[in-house]
Amino acid sequence: QLQLVESGGGLVQPGGSLRLACTSTGSTLDGYTVAWFRQAPGKEREGVSCISFTTRSTNYADPVKDRFTISRDDAKNTIYLQMNSLKPEDTAIYYCAADRVYYGVSWYLNTAYDYWGQGTQVTVSS
Repeated sequence: QLQLVESGGGLVQPGGSLRLACTSTGSTLDGYTVAWFRQAPGKEREGVSCISFTTRSTNYADPVKDRFTISRDDAKNTIYLQMNSLKPEDTAIYYCAADRVYYGVSWYLNTAYDYWGQGTQVTVSS
């Protein structure tokens, strides 16, 4: 059974950077599409970015384009989310999610992923 573990969250000032990591236990991430979602207080969980396994196709939500970069290191069994130029509105709990299928334009749907991590808190504040 695939279990996902996020790390790298914390408190950062506006304009700063953080790198989140998602790794797995129980099984490797080989063959899985992995996505990052986030949920801010009082808001619905939203898709942030996604990376497929075979073609390394990537997707980004409009609010994070040109600021966030998703990547994967198969040797380390880890997916990264590099977050630059952080804004207060990026404050949220960030979750990684995985599924065997890459859903293309529907990558941002919560229902597209069978496996979820527990989340890591990102707070952007001065």
